[in-house]
Amino acid sequence: MVDIGRGMAAGFVATMVFSLLVLAAVALGLMPQLAAVAMFGRVLWAQGAPAVAWIAHFLIGTVLWGGLFAAFSPRLPGRTHTARGMAFGLVTWLLAMVVLMPLAGAGPFGLSLGPLAPPTTLALHLAFGAVLGATYSWLLERRAQEGRGTPGG
Repeated sequence: MVDIGRGMAAGFVATMVFSLLVLAAVALGLMPQLAAVAMFGRVLWAQGAPAVAWIAHFLIGTVLWGGLFAAFSPRLPGRTHTARGMAFGLVTWLLAMVVLMPLAGAGPFGLSLGPLAPPTTLALHLAFGAVLGATYSWLLERRAQEGRGTPGG
């Protein structure tokens, strides 16, 4: 069952969680150099316009990743949407490591940010994927319940 709209809704929720986790990690000093949206702004040549970087960040997480997850979820490894979401998160992490990080000046896998950059960003992307998959599954279940006329569903 593929539903691009619900995939995008799940992408928004997952991007929100991802963003909050990054902000928390930066605020707690766990990875201060991992200001993901600021890095994204450098890639977009919008360094002085954080609003542009935030909007692009949410559009990509919501529309691109959420939509692609919904489209490819049936073909991803894993028995549950959450497991498939984590597989998808691994793919987004790899793309970020070999495309986004070098474009942002952090080198492949963000290694110029320090040795914690790869495992930290991996954990963030796996969390993104888990939330994406779990939310997508929940939204599909709600749609199925509403289709059956389940009270309170």
